[in-house]
Order: sequence, then C-alpha cells, then structure tokens
Amino acid sequence: MKIMRSKVYLASMLLILGGCTMGPDYKRPHVILPAQFPAQAAERADRGDVSELSSQWWTRFNDPDLVRLVSLALEHNTDLQQATARVEQAEAIVGQSRAARLPQIGLAADATRTRSSEAALQSKGGTYNNFRIAASTAFELDLWGRLRRASESARAQLLGSRYTHEVVRQTVAGMVARSYFSLLTLDRQIALSRDILQSRVEELQLQKLRAEHGVIGQLEQEQSETLRAEAALQLREQERQRALQANQIGLLTGQPGLVIADGKSVRLTLPPVPPAGIPSRLLERRPDVRQAEQQLISANALIGVAKAEMFPKLSLTTLAGAESVDLVTLLRSGSRIWTLGFGLALPLFDGGQRLAEMDQAKGRRIEAVAAYQGAIQSAFKDVADAIINLQAARASQADAEARERAALNALGLAQKRYTSGYSGMQEQLEAQRTANSAQLQTLSPFWKRSTALRWTCSRHWGAAGIQNSNQRETKKGTYQLSLEDFASDL
Repeated sequence: MKIMRSKVYLASMLLILGGCTMGPDYKRPHVILPAQFPAQAAERADRGDVSELSSQWWTRFNDPDLVRLVSLALEHNTDLQQATARVEQAEAIVGQSRAARLPQIGLAADATRTRSSEAALQSKGGTYNNFRIAASTAFELDLWGRLRRASESARAQLLGSRYTHEVVRQTVAGMVARSYFSLLTLDRQIALSRDILQSRVEELQLQKLRAEHGVIGQLEQEQSETLRAEAALQLREQERQRALQANQIGLLTGQPGLVIADGKSVRLTLPPVPPAGIPSRLLERRPDVRQAEQQLISANALIGVAKAEMFPKLSLTTLAGAESVDLVTLLRSGSRIWTLGFGLALPLFDGGQRLAEMDQAKGRRIEAVAAYQGAIQSAFKDVADAIINLQAARASQADAEARERAALNALGLAQKRYTSGYSGMQEQLEAQRTANSAQLQTLSPFWKRSTALRWTCSRHWGAAGIQNSNQRETKKGTYQLSLEDFASDL
C-alpha cells in the first residue's frame, strides 16, 4: 500500500512540474499614440471603405501595365526570393523545436563472433556468437518549460519571418509603383518638351529669316538659339532620367533590359484616400509592426529558456530488445532484455555563467521592447506624412493648373507685344521660360499624389488587407499573416 502511494505521489509531482513554465508570460507593451491620425480632412467624394482595399493595393489604380510589372516583381525579385527562403529556414527551426520535445527512438542490431583466451584468469577459452537487437529511447522531461519556451521563441521567429516577407513584398511592390509613376510623369514631360523644342526650332528659323531681312538684330537671334538649346538640353535630361527609371524597374522585376512602352497617354484611376477619422490602432496590423512584436515575443520566451537552465534536468532512457548466442533462439521469450533509467543533471557551480546568460536574455527583451515601440512610432509618422503629402498634392493641383493657364496667357501677350514692337525679346524670353516651367510643374502634383497614395496604401491599407486575407503561401504563394490563425496551425 505504501509503495502504491509513493508511485501515485511521484506521478502527481511529475504532472505538476510538467505544467510549470519558467520565465514571464508575454504582455504587449503600451504605446502612447493619438487616437486618430492628424490632418485627415478628405473630400467625401474621394473617401473609401477600408473593407474594399486589400494587400494588392496596386490593382486599385486600374492600370494593366502596373499590375503586370508588380506581378513580375513578386515572382522574380531576388530580395523577395531571399525573404521566402528565410521563411522556409524558420519553418525548419520550428520543426526542430517540436522534435526536441518528443522522445528520440532508435533501433540497433548487431551480430558478433568472439574467441576468448584460454590463458586468461577465470576463463575457459573458446569461441562463441552473440546476437542482439534492441529499440532505445531518450526523452528529457520538460519540468521547467525550457523546451516549451524554446518552441515558443521559434514560433515567434517563424511568424516574424513571415511578416518580414510581407514587408519585403509590400516594399518591392511600392518601389515598382513609385518608379512606374515616375516613368509616366517623365513620359508626359518628354512629350511636352518635344513640343516645346519643336516650337523653339520653328521660332529660331523664323528669327533667322527676320535677321536676314534686317527686321531684328543678332541679339534677338542668339536669344532664340538659347531657348532652343535649353529646350534640347531639358529633353535630353528627361530622356536620361526615363532610361534610368526603366532600368530600375527592370532590376526590381528581375527582367534586365526590360522595355516599357511610352505611357504618356495612360490615365490612372487614383484609388480612394483613407477616410477621415481612421484609428491609429490600425497600425498594429502593419507587417513591420507585427514583425517587431514577434521579435519581442521571441526575446521574452528566451528569458524562460535561460532561467530553466538554472534548474535540474531530468531525462528518461529506456531499452527493450533481445540478446542470444544463437540466432534461432533470439526471438524466444527467454532472450528478452530491457533497461529503464532516469538521469538527473544539477548545475552546482558555473562561475555565474547561467546568471549572465539570463541577464543577457533580459537585456535582449528590453532592446526588443524599444524596437517594437519605435516601429509603431515610425509607422504612425509614415502614415501621417503620407496623408499630409496626399492632401497637399490634391490641394496644389488646382493652383498648378491656374499657374499654367496664366503663364500661357502671359506668353501670348508677350509675343503680341514683341511682334507689335512694344517690348523687346527679353520680355518674351522670360515669358517663354515661365510658361515652360509652369507646364512641366503642372505634372508634379499628379506624381506626388499618386506616390502619396502608393505609400499610404502599401504601408497602411496594404497591412489592413493582410488581416482579411485567406491565402497562405507555400514556396510560391502568399503567406497568410494572421497571428490568430497561425496559433492553431503551429
């Protein structure tokens, strides 16, 4: 009866200790942020519903070329391929951490033939065989939760690598969109500059005829040549910038030498701006913020690993099989062998090494907390800046168009005054330069607005779409990044 009670007591203690986990449980740090983003006075007509947007925000511009280029980048970009490989490595590490919590089972078989010496002490000498087959297992009882905390850290690292993959994915798509918008703007500027150059060439030819007939002097002719040369230089610089943007897109898409058709006639459909009053807590959906939080969860779990190292380790080893001098009798009941053993390893003195390792783990957690808080603050600034830039670009569009109309009207008046002899060439020259600058800068608000929308979508609404995504990436797909969904999977 006493033996039975002892066994029950021992089993109960093992169950209690088996549920013990060292180290602090994770609690999300508090970050102070305004409840809403500032400066969100968007016009009602342009407002959209967050539920309509997804992580594939670039499709909202309704441009087949942009969609094709982003698709190429997501398939062939080398940075994204490296991020995918890091996810696969993290998945393998999680598999290793799971395996460490399970018994290691092995099977061994051997056959030997041995001759002993007749001259040895207490030996009759002779030759005999020995056959042995046995299965063995070794298992560490995770009394203090060391293996569970290590598994928790590995899972957090895996989730972090998946969020990092999404960060790279959104960044690559955003860079492609930015370069593409720059390309469209340059195409329109090049088309305008070619028209300006053509008019400068025609004007120079007219001025040469007028100079030959003595209507104007050499000064006016040289001023016309200056205008023509300025227009030619401006066109060459824009063509150079376009070639560089095309090379950049080729690099991002993994297609060196990619040829992109002239997009001066493309009319983008700008997606809706984020609605006014969106809560800043949506930043927690961003993949870069979630990645920083997973790093914090991993660092927090490693404190438990370091603390558990200071306590005894209890291991269980077993062996069961058969051994016989004759192969015929190897599988008979009398040949059975077995071993059951417990091992206890208790650290007594290590010169403070384990304490130092625990302090190091705590220091890494403090660093991860600061990184997480910094990621949220940077995310808030990113989105707030993008909204401000977007609103400024939208507000400046009308003024830019009004400036262009006024500059073109002033140029017409200056040309009439010059033709009528009321003013000199210098007044017309200045009016032409002003009109040229105004025409080119009218395209700037479009580029700024599309770029601001691209940044807002990729950094904010793109993350919101991740929350609702039902896809999951293997090696070539799209990872689902919902922490709640991963919990049951891992």
